[in-house]
Amino acid sequence: MKKLVSLVCFLCWALVSLGQNSDKPYVVMVSFDGFRHDYVQKYPVKHIKSFIKKGAAAEVMLPSYPSKTFPNHYTLVTGLYPDHHGLIDNTFYDAGRDTFYSIRQRDKVEDPYYYGGLPIWQLVQQNGMKAASYFWVGSEAPIGGQYPSYYHRFDDKVPHPKRVQAVFDWLNLPEAERPHLITIYFSMVDTQGHEYGPNAPETEAAVMEADSLVGMLMNGLKQIKLPVNVILTADHGMYEMQNRPETFIIADDFLEGLNKQDFLFVNNSTHGNIFLKNKDKADEIFNAIAAKEKHFKIYKKADIPEKLHFNTNARIGDMLLVVEPGYGFYNKESLAKKPEKRKVWGVHGFDPTACPEMGAIFYANGPNIKKGVKIPTFQNIHVYPFIAQLLGISTPPIDGDPKVLQGIIKK
Repeated sequence: MKKLVSLVCFLCWALVSLGQNSDKPYVVMVSFDGFRHDYVQKYPVKHIKSFIKKGAAAEVMLPSYPSKTFPNHYTLVTGLYPDHHGLIDNTFYDAGRDTFYSIRQRDKVEDPYYYGGLPIWQLVQQNGMKAASYFWVGSEAPIGGQYPSYYHRFDDKVPHPKRVQAVFDWLNLPEAERPHLITIYFSMVDTQGHEYGPNAPETEAAVMEADSLVGMLMNGLKQIKLPVNVILTADHGMYEMQNRPETFIIADDFLEGLNKQDFLFVNNSTHGNIFLKNKDKADEIFNAIAAKEKHFKIYKKADIPEKLHFNTNARIGDMLLVVEPGYGFYNKESLAKKPEKRKVWGVHGFDPTACPEMGAIFYANGPNIKKGVKIPTFQNIHVYPFIAQLLGISTPPIDGDPKVLQGIIKK
């Protein structure tokens, strides 16, 4: 009888242990917008350095082209290049609706029409788990008819500690309601980087605030007895622009002499798109602009360099103008109304393969992450399958490759 009781107790213990061991891990992905890959070396970020020491860190995570906020945040959660998920820029022309998408337009931001791919929160929810987002590109639109289980409409006035506290609140929910994936976003490093440049004390202060939030997050997670893996990442880096006459490439000058009825020029500062209204004028327009190339290059859509992965989507123009790092497209009217008086400022959007300053961070730490691993430079399309692997789920066909980051996962 005693042997039978002992056997039953052992089986009960084994079942409980098996249940605990089979629990899926949790993932919290934090984005610090504009956090350049070398800020950790430039500034004394003790909490982030401790985070890196106890986990894995990439030399550089390369953003997709163009290195802008919306395309890259959405690439991180779809595993697709912007060319394939359709959110090709912060502002772009959509010929299908003959309208412009802009990150400032609430109705467009919340319209699922603009978003392709399967966001990671939907993938998680399709696999029987819940997901939460405290601000992330795409999370406010019912993509495929579905939102994250928990989400907030973007409001950058929400105090930063309140966002971190929400992570703890979600993880303290009853198991059935608890999200296994949480994304959380902060903009202050990007904001200061734009206004003052990446080397300014104001940008350093923003980086140090990010560091304190990492400290708050990791200290709080110690009190929550769950297997939580944390990813610290960003959408892009930042380039310091110099106020010199040659910095300003005036679009009016290279478009001069062309009939504006034949095309639409969409200026995105670090690049520009030309949509032909009169296809018969294609060679004339291309040759006229190519003759005035200086610190930029024009490509016909079919000839856009393969390295950019940016030449098939209908929202990309018939021609693409790519600006060299350190320069930008402007127009006379806007400069006349608001002259640039700053000596330096920050810009992103350049080709990340030609501009190292566009590189972003990727650090991972947690019970399922190997300690002290250095990751070679990689592209941000590979983050999506990495998260899926941590959560034990498969992905649909994507651009990202699960093999790229699987080496940092503990078996």
